[in-house]
Amino acid sequence: MDVRMAARCSLAMIRLVNGAAALLTPRVMARRLGADPGRPALVYVLRMFGVRTVVIGAQLLCPADSDDLDRALRTGTLIHASDALAAACAGREGLLPHRMAAATTAISTVNVALTLVARGWPGRPPDVR
Repeated sequence: MDVRMAARCSLAMIRLVNGAAALLTPRVMARRLGADPGRPALVYVLRMFGVRTVVIGAQLLCPADSDDLDRALRTGTLIHASDALAAACAGREGLLPHRMAAATTAISTVNVALTLVARGWPGRPPDVR
């Protein structure tokens, strides 16, 4: 397995685990974020995040061709970059505890790096294997 494939598989697993946790146990995730797990809107948002994250994880494991994989990785780069920015802003504004904001920002930043490595950035489109 080459570095690009390892990055792609690692990113897929991170997405699937985090997405499934948010989808299936949103109240646990809310507590880990330092939020009130009794807020129905938060549970709803975490489940939406979970669905999104599972779908983008599955796209990395089951691409139809290299164009689909490249599109999924490019989209993932933007998604994870916006997640990192949102987490950093939430920490700065006091909407998340600073430690949790730092952790979620770091996770999303690692995910951005994994998408770039999986794409062979800068360079050629990813191989579908």
